[in-house]
Amino acid sequence: MRSIRLFLISSILATLVLFNFLAALQGYQSSMEEAETLFDNQMLDLARLVSNLDVSNSNTTEIRLGNDLAFQIWEDGSLLAASSNAPDELLQNFTPGFEFTNFNGYRWRTFSRFEPSLNRWVIVAERTDLRFVLAENVVLQSIFPLLLGIPLVGLLIWVIVSHGLKPLQQLSTELKNKRANDLSPIHHTDSRVELDQVIESTNGFIQRLGRVMEREKRFSADAAHELRTPISALKIQLHNLSEEIDTNHDSFLALQYGVERMQHLIEQLLWLYRATPEQFVANCKAVDLFKITQDQLAILYPGFEKKAQQIELQGDSAFVEGDQFALEKLISNLLRNANKYTQEGGKIVVRIEELEAAGEDAVKGSAEKEICLTVEDNGPGIAESDRVRVFDRFYRADSQDDTPLSPGCGLGLTIVSHIAELHHARVVLEESSMESGCAFKVYFKKIS
Repeated sequence: MRSIRLFLISSILATLVLFNFLAALQGYQSSMEEAETLFDNQMLDLARLVSNLDVSNSNTTEIRLGNDLAFQIWEDGSLLAASSNAPDELLQNFTPGFEFTNFNGYRWRTFSRFEPSLNRWVIVAERTDLRFVLAENVVLQSIFPLLLGIPLVGLLIWVIVSHGLKPLQQLSTELKNKRANDLSPIHHTDSRVELDQVIESTNGFIQRLGRVMEREKRFSADAAHELRTPISALKIQLHNLSEEIDTNHDSFLALQYGVERMQHLIEQLLWLYRATPEQFVANCKAVDLFKITQDQLAILYPGFEKKAQQIELQGDSAFVEGDQFALEKLISNLLRNANKYTQEGGKIVVRIEELEAAGEDAVKGSAEKEICLTVEDNGPGIAESDRVRVFDRFYRADSQDDTPLSPGCGLGLTIVSHIAELHHARVVLEESSMESGCAFKVYFKKIS
């Protein structure tokens, strides 16, 4: 059972019901014993009453004490008198005390008494089923209110437990409403002794988390400085070296490629490491996705021109809610990915369009319209078995033909997926509408 409230209520109610049941059972047994003693005492009084009857009257056999009582009077082995419902046979052996017997289709409790002064045996009998029914009715009338009170007790327990758990609910609400970047300690004014340890542990965790995040921030700043500085120095030395040696030499080209790849890897790692939901929310505003795409195409155009690739931008202004720098990174990574994996002379189409948000293609919580950013090419494409993992960190899918893998660090699409998640968008990988290749589609919620 996952609910503490339901667990407490059901446990307490089950305990009370069990206790009441055991108490009722014990009370039933005690009551039945007392009732048995009471009825037996009544039989003693009945025997004394019957022993005083005048049996000289010939109508004594017509005496009727009710369906539940009977008697016999014996003298010297002969039946002198009996109730109308008593048999002619001896109800009980001539032995003083209580016994049981059967007659007239019922079980009877019998009592035998000898009167020395009259030299007579008096035997009285009472139906056991009626005496048990009467006793049970008395006992059940005392138990019935307890059974009716169980729902009321359950309701009272629910109210009491809910009131007792109210501080826990208030603490949960306070934690839920706490902003993601708020690492201040919790000061719960209406705390209980049982919650003090929870609050103390939570504050300790928040304090440790704050120290970890502070170390991460310092690491990001230090890493950005310490890693970028030597890379810049290497690029300067490469530039100086290019004036002294043949820049077409394989060793120089390999060194230049290695430095550029290292710089790209560092930038991607640092961005992925430093991108947080808090930073996104702080910088979120209405931006023109088409304008950002235009700017990124202008920046990356030399790469497309170098491979003689045909690049085409389709669409018009489309505004979405987001962080401009993050969206620039998303579009840049998609364009770099298309440039890298599309062959020389290939074709790349970038399209921004407004679509109806319906069915499974609708962004959760979106309005009737959404903006779709599509980057597709006619390159070798991605095998269907690899499409699920292309957004994993450092995973690089094999091409569908025998083309060797292009250089890369395997983080570009991971960052694309991360940025899309920050914008509550989704990324879909499909086959290209051209003769080959693939199409990356990012669906954003349109703002009015």
